[in-house]
Amino acid sequence: MSKTIAVLGAGTMGAGITQVAATAGYEVRLYDLMQGLVDEGLGRIYTNLTKAVEKGKLTIDERAEILNRIDPLMDIDEVVTGAELVIEAVPERMAMKQQLAKRVTQANPAAVFASNTSSLSISQIATAAVDPSMVIGMHFFNPVHLMPLLEIVRGERTSDATLALAQQVGADMGREMIVVRDAPGFATSRLGLVIGLEAMRMFEQGVASAQDIDRAMELGYRHPMGPLKLTDLVGLDVRLAIAEHLHSELGAAFEPPQVLRQMVADGKLGKKSGQGFYSW
Repeated sequence: MSKTIAVLGAGTMGAGITQVAATAGYEVRLYDLMQGLVDEGLGRIYTNLTKAVEKGKLTIDERAEILNRIDPLMDIDEVVTGAELVIEAVPERMAMKQQLAKRVTQANPAAVFASNTSSLSISQIATAAVDPSMVIGMHFFNPVHLMPLLEIVRGERTSDATLALAQQVGADMGREMIVVRDAPGFATSRLGLVIGLEAMRMFEQGVASAQDIDRAMELGYRHPMGPLKLTDLVGLDVRLAIAEHLHSELGAAFEPPQVLRQMVADGKLGKKSGQGFYSW
């Protein structure tokens, strides 16, 4: 392939995807709507790479080489032209993702368009693309540079060639991959969210503290992070949006607890706001 990947969105996930792609040897073009957002994303990448240098996992020269493979650009057409793979990492809004699918595939019909969505239908996103067979889900996990899983989601019209390209890129990035069909919540969001929502209900009912609920899963089931701390890391607003979507698709098991709705309404969004189930 061309060894050029375009990443749309320089937030936590977009920056993480950019980092692992550049580390894998790809030339990466990073785009966002404002220069400040791109700068913040580049700052996250530099911080992560510097920590790797301090731990002896990278040399200073290797850090420089990775950073040199990242090209921040503000013109979306310039970003996607010539890229064989475009990965979007924008907020979980169907209209926004469809708009990007249309814009990208019109600007570069030869590009595979991959969505980092954690719950929205890949088949529905693909309806806006020039060629729906070239649309796929590539769901990474936060923090991307530490979490090895890549959930590849095959839409109703995703071609074998598109799947093969996504798998090759995932392998180059050192990801452990699962392939799932396009169903509400895929595999990971559906399983993870139902545990998270039940943990919130337990917290709401006073069954135990947030810390003890999390320790139950960390020590009893060897989860690396408890469901409430994970919710803080992901963002309570993000989890609420996913829960509302899956509630409409799958029913009562995914109904958002009142405590989640109230905390989001109060601006308690987790780590990014400084307060969620924990103080950050």
